[in-house]
Amino acid sequence: MTTNGLFQIGLYLAVLLLLVKPLGAYMARVFQSERTFLHPVLRPIENLIYRICGIEEAAEQSWKRYAGGALVFSAVGMLLTYLLMRVQQWLPWNPQGLGNVAADLSWNTAASFTTNTNWQSYTPETTMSYLTEMAALATHNFFSAAMGMAVAIAVVRGFSRHSSKTLGNFWVDFTRSIVYILLPLSIVVALLLCSQGVIQNLHPYTKAATLEGAVQTLPQGPAASQEVIKLLGTNGGGFLNANSAHPYENPTPFTNFIQMLLIFVIPAGLTYTFGKMVKDTRQGWALLAAMTVLFLAGVFVVYSAEQGGNPILAKRGLQTQATATQPGGNMEGKEVRFGIANTALFTVITTDASCGAINNAHDSLTPLGGLVPLVNIELGEVVFGGVGSGLYGILLFAILAVFIAGLMVGRTPEYLGKKIEQKEVKMVMLSVLVMAFSILGFAAAGINLSTVGNSLTNHGPHGLSEVLYAYTSAVGNNGSAFAGLNANTMYLNVTLGLAMLFGRFLMLIPLLAAAGSLAAKKQVPVSAGTFPTHGPLFVALLVGVVVIVGALTFFPALSLGPVVEHFLMQQGRLWS
Repeated sequence: MTTNGLFQIGLYLAVLLLLVKPLGAYMARVFQSERTFLHPVLRPIENLIYRICGIEEAAEQSWKRYAGGALVFSAVGMLLTYLLMRVQQWLPWNPQGLGNVAADLSWNTAASFTTNTNWQSYTPETTMSYLTEMAALATHNFFSAAMGMAVAIAVVRGFSRHSSKTLGNFWVDFTRSIVYILLPLSIVVALLLCSQGVIQNLHPYTKAATLEGAVQTLPQGPAASQEVIKLLGTNGGGFLNANSAHPYENPTPFTNFIQMLLIFVIPAGLTYTFGKMVKDTRQGWALLAAMTVLFLAGVFVVYSAEQGGNPILAKRGLQTQATATQPGGNMEGKEVRFGIANTALFTVITTDASCGAINNAHDSLTPLGGLVPLVNIELGEVVFGGVGSGLYGILLFAILAVFIAGLMVGRTPEYLGKKIEQKEVKMVMLSVLVMAFSILGFAAAGINLSTVGNSLTNHGPHGLSEVLYAYTSAVGNNGSAFAGLNANTMYLNVTLGLAMLFGRFLMLIPLLAAAGSLAAKKQVPVSAGTFPTHGPLFVALLVGVVVIVGALTFFPALSLGPVVEHFLMQQGRLWS
């Protein structure tokens, strides 16, 4: 690791932390129906939406009606996205004359963008028309992110309210997420990206002659408008196949820094929003501290692994191969203009969040470098996590942490004045088990099938990692991939689509049920036996619970993939 690389990591973290309080406070005001500096411009737009859609702003909903609103909206949006892809060749804004998308791929893509996964089993510039990109995919980038934020705020109200049967109104929270947060930030940053060279047009693709006299096709299109929300909404689906490694999407080191900042800024800010809404900002800072510890651990593992590189390629003799260092580090699959430090940082950020955008090929990471993204996703979107999903994911583990602490001292656990009882623990464990069952179940079923085996570029432990990563990414709603797996087959499109839906909605519904139960409870006064949940001890316990649950659940599978691959690499063995 170099001094310059460490400085860049430190600078990123410092800027991110400086933005937490102002953005978090602003979002708290938005969701608590308080006036903000944007109200003179945006409040009329918000009211117009309510009138057009028939939304009663003051009407509150139980957790069941709140969840029902989220499910119905997602189902309708998924169906419309599927239909648009199936008929895109007959619709406008298709200058390349791209054909209709196949049924299984349309299903997979519709499920992907509906669930904030944005897994792409296709090459965007040769598959999707401009209209599909804008009307179906870019809009879902807003919708899925807004739904995640709305659900997170509903869960927070479960802790902040007392003796209440309602969690707010899904349609109001959803609308405010888009109107007051996602749209204003997207407009400003999209213009910034355009100023740096990110393309934004509706032109046909450009034909250019190379120095050798060959003809090269250069893609065009409305990239900047989709780029900003793909990152801000932790969506991740690239307008171009190379995603944020493509100079049309990510042209400079400055845009790379901005893109990394966009991924984390709302999830980090929501921790402060949580503290404001429960009227104890120390609680939000504690969650942020736990997230930061896990984030930095991942960054330094990936950075050191990639800087060390592959010992097989080191310029040393076999007798010292186990400790050899590859000159210049492992630059395979990376952009020279970003280097190892920014690549490692981007890799960890995008898999800590449910983003999935990439500025390098994850399949080309060293075994330990590739292990970290897998673990990040398998921890359950809790290391900052997705927009909204990161907050309700870490609150899930906070409930588990205080439950374990309560067992240790022999008293009923409490969190923010609410007793954590049987129902809440059952709902939390259901969410944890759904993720584990879906990832391991789908991966185990697929790895033995010839249709999956034939889709693998690599075999042995790395091939297992490719399949495990695919279903981990799908269930974790991340969307990044070990690209050695060709996922555009009937079986993989269908099962990955199912995995995405399971990972999003079968985790979300139990959490809303737990929030509804908590909101109905009375607040318990703090006593001498109350476990404080705002100090270093709680942060350490929370980090420990997150790591232990992830390790116990997924370590056997990981040990057969990237872990064994690492030790075989040290012995000079490769897999092709």
